[in-house]
Amino acid sequence: MLRNPKALLGAVVLAAATFAVPAAQAQGLKHYDSSKKSFWEHPPADWFLGDETQAQKGLAPKAPPATGVPMEEIQATLKKIKLPKGFHISLWASDVPSARQMAWGDKGTLFVGAFGVGNVYAITGPEGSKQVKVILKGLKMPTGIAFRDGALYVADIDKILKYPNAEASLDNMPAPEVVYDDMPSYTSHGWKYLAFDKQGWLWLAFGPPFNIGIPPTSVSQIRRVNPENGLAEIRALGVRNSVGGDIDPRSGDYWFSENARDWLSDNTPSDKLNHISHMGQHFGYPYCHQGNIPDPKFAMGHKCSEFTPPVLNLGAHVAPLGMKFYTGKMFPASYRNNIFLAEHGSWDRHVYQGARIMRIIVDPKGKHAKQEVFASGWLKGKQDFHGRPADVIVAPDGALLIADDWANAIYRISYGK
Repeated sequence: MLRNPKALLGAVVLAAATFAVPAAQAQGLKHYDSSKKSFWEHPPADWFLGDETQAQKGLAPKAPPATGVPMEEIQATLKKIKLPKGFHISLWASDVPSARQMAWGDKGTLFVGAFGVGNVYAITGPEGSKQVKVILKGLKMPTGIAFRDGALYVADIDKILKYPNAEASLDNMPAPEVVYDDMPSYTSHGWKYLAFDKQGWLWLAFGPPFNIGIPPTSVSQIRRVNPENGLAEIRALGVRNSVGGDIDPRSGDYWFSENARDWLSDNTPSDKLNHISHMGQHFGYPYCHQGNIPDPKFAMGHKCSEFTPPVLNLGAHVAPLGMKFYTGKMFPASYRNNIFLAEHGSWDRHVYQGARIMRIIVDPKGKHAKQEVFASGWLKGKQDFHGRPADVIVAPDGALLIADDWANAIYRISYGK
């Protein structure tokens, strides 16, 4: 599932999560041959509709409000967000268009990537009067960012850029250093999410440039990249669209969320939470979905038992994006090392679900996994979004921040009086 908002400005490729397509497809089902390189490099604007079925005919992503969500509406929505007892939510920053992955600088700056608008933001200032500054613009799709040793790292479709001494350069960012560029240029599912491990290597996923099909050999994989010398290794295969992942503080293993394929049905397949425990695992795409559903066309004789099953099936078309292990001290001790995961919400389902924050409790080996709703209320009725969580991050004080690329806002969830 695509689950990725805001139009790709200045490009023909648009993401399914927010690009609104006219409902009039009355003259037949939408179909594209996505098996050719010409399609990968020059996809039509509605490439994500190319596998439309009769049962789901006419479903298409909704665009966010063209003029943004008014402050009064954001505040009214926050008053209705449901949280466990003792937790509170507030607006931390606004006017952050298409906010995606967040990363903390050493001096307290919050850096934020963006989908479709080509920007990277820096948010500074005291509580209650945060200042949002566009520090980078004109990039292709800088959704994935990370920060380490004073430098900001930005994944921009086909390269990873390093901006040294970033926090001291917010008014005039230095020319970037390209630290890795062995990356395909396909924009469809080409947006990234970055996570540093303890050794200083970056983990990131490479999605296939279509909904379903036999992927090019350079994608549908998780790589681990050393930004110091450009070396990389392929850690896992069989991955569709992953736009969220984190390193387990208990084991050092990488865990990631995965959006399953579109156009099977309203209720299948389920999106997934996966765990890489060793090199060479294959997570099933495109042969098997949710660990137990062979693809009706692309299974090609493969059995689901051949592949690594998910740790947890999250639900159909919930669109899991950013996720983090909770390492703060503000929340009760029972929340320590739990996963907080942002569900962006459906588009190819007649009754949407998602648009919430989930709490996942699981041991370091991926056993005894269970999930529960932690924060909800951004989805009303069958298809009415009032917000779409896209990422989470733990603040230095232990609070949890949430990026919402529908309302262009950052929220703060705290615990206590």
